[in-house]
Amino acid sequence: MNTEKFNQFLNEISKVPLPVIDATISLESYYPIIISSKNKDLLNFDISSSLEWEVYLKSFLEKNKAKIGFGGYLEKRNIYDRSDYFKNVSENEKRNIHLGIDLWCKENTKVLAVLDGEIHSFKNNKNYGDYGPTIILKHQIKKEVFYTLYGHLSLKSIENIKIGDTVLQGNTIGYLGDSSVNGEYAPHLHFQIIRDLEDNFGDYPGVSSKENIAFYKNNCPNPNLLLKILN
Repeated sequence: MNTEKFNQFLNEISKVPLPVIDATISLESYYPIIISSKNKDLLNFDISSSLEWEVYLKSFLEKNKAKIGFGGYLEKRNIYDRSDYFKNVSENEKRNIHLGIDLWCKENTKVLAVLDGEIHSFKNNKNYGDYGPTIILKHQIKKEVFYTLYGHLSLKSIENIKIGDTVLQGNTIGYLGDSSVNGEYAPHLHFQIIRDLEDNFGDYPGVSSKENIAFYKNNCPNPNLLLKILN
């Protein structure tokens, strides 16, 4: 199935929004947030500090009368330069184009399986600026196999699960971790759709370099095709 048809297939799985964060939080409480250089607010605090991020996000959400800040698909970000894990390469090779949607909210917020599936893999990705605890689910619908990734979870989220465990749409599969375990970020969920995992286990690139973006754009469709946060 080519990219256009696969995107249409994803979009048609559900006519209504599919929650990936605590379903008691209504879409009216979501507000878009920009984490690129276009957001001049980022010049006013130390973006290498998870504590200052939390202060900023709390203020942002209060100002906009929201509970969840969301966005970031294919957004080019410079925040990854704070980590040597991402930055010590040429400009064209920098992995700074975001491949998922981030949902910024309080730690311990419930994370839900967006579709029926099974646990493919899980792992604590401990690099500074990485996902921290991560779960990947495998889905099969109408012979199409694909995966969803849930990053920046709490450690407890991966303690009592097994590969192959069945999950149902809307099941709580974990909770958001705090900065001490989630790669030194303010609490948020990184949610990503992946067609080909390329033999990865409990991990998959969440950001791409400019030189590789054509591949990753095809392999990691817009998560909003399922979430439908935006009309």
